[in-house]
Amino acid sequence: MRRETIAIHGGYETDPTTKSVAVPIYQTVAYEFDSADHGAALFNLEAPGYRYSRIANPTVQVLERRVAALEGGAEALCVATGQAALNYAVLNLTQMGRNIVSVPQLYGTTYTLFAHILPGQGISVRFAESDRPDAIDKLIDDDTGAIFCESVGNPAGNICDIEALAAVGARHGVPLVVDNTVATPLLLRPIEYGADIVVHSLTKFLGGHGTTLGGAIVDSGRFDWKAQARRFPMFCQPDASYHGLVYAEHFGAGAYIARCRSVYQRTTGAVLPAVSAFLLLQGIETVALRVERHVANARRVAEFLRADPRVAWVNYAGFADSPYHALTQKYFGGRACSLMTFGIAGGFEGGKRFYDALKLFKRLVNLGDAKSLACHPASTTHRQMSAAEQAKAGVTPETIRLSIGIEHIDDILADLDQALAAAQPHQRSPLLAAE
Repeated sequence: MRRETIAIHGGYETDPTTKSVAVPIYQTVAYEFDSADHGAALFNLEAPGYRYSRIANPTVQVLERRVAALEGGAEALCVATGQAALNYAVLNLTQMGRNIVSVPQLYGTTYTLFAHILPGQGISVRFAESDRPDAIDKLIDDDTGAIFCESVGNPAGNICDIEALAAVGARHGVPLVVDNTVATPLLLRPIEYGADIVVHSLTKFLGGHGTTLGGAIVDSGRFDWKAQARRFPMFCQPDASYHGLVYAEHFGAGAYIARCRSVYQRTTGAVLPAVSAFLLLQGIETVALRVERHVANARRVAEFLRADPRVAWVNYAGFADSPYHALTQKYFGGRACSLMTFGIAGGFEGGKRFYDALKLFKRLVNLGDAKSLACHPASTTHRQMSAAEQAKAGVTPETIRLSIGIEHIDDILADLDQALAAAQPHQRSPLLAAE
């Protein structure tokens, strides 16, 4: 099935008991065992089935299968939030005394996890000077457990060369982990370019309506854990918490997700509720149509802002002079994402006046909603970072991040125009000049 069809049908067949076409919400905590032996087989991971919804739930499993299919992966684990997904994905690859290597352009909370939380747990994170493969390559050593990047940086808008980063990882025997939240699998499947693991905040484009938190980890199923047993002993040595089970032997290509589910979700409990899984599935059904409209509207907005003398700069990968234009062609077929940043002529104060004057755009820190959204990263998502750290992440004091929604383009442009007029009252509007 093509991705548009997977988004509607993937991971589910009509319920054999009720014939329900919609995925049922299995609002239950636990599941009955046929016998003591049946229960033991489930807990020993020897038999398929459900035992407790902190570990697996039938509604959530449909979502997991659908997201895995959309990304072209082997298996997936869906958890409570995108940050929980990222935390589990990284912890599953490393241990105290080891490290991961990351590009510098990161979402603010991801930066906090990497710069402050993981080091407190004995895991160091090495931030490269840039997103270039050579900058990543020189930081990898025998204790590196993962390379991390965002396919499209939030809010920097940089596009990482997934294929080149994957080649660096393959050369060292280190998996590439890609946060594909902004691009979505409708525009880019990192696994097709060599990525080993993909993470998502389902809260964003896949859910699409700003109602439901969720996260996903997708495994390509291609990384050879046995071949890298020294670097990844957790997959190749007996797990004392599971009666000496060896994940790489017992689960084969499914070892990564099985360990993530058994070790991290089971014991730390960032569980996605069944109702949330149901709501996210509803959002995914329309994601292909929404992304088309997001992308089309974003190009119109970028062109409008660039032509406006009240705007100092626009960062949009769809422009031919963007440093990421070639990668936009390679990975997105020229369809730049609907996340962009720009700066108002007049700096920080002008940016504040613009931001406060918005009416249609919602002032908040989410993205990927059907609604058009605006954010001032320096005072919100990246506020905990120093000015130097913000600059390295692609955030300047005047930066405004826009997530372009699916409203009528004329209404979107009209709101931007009136907000720019409030920020620069002595400058003439190009929209009015055109009239």
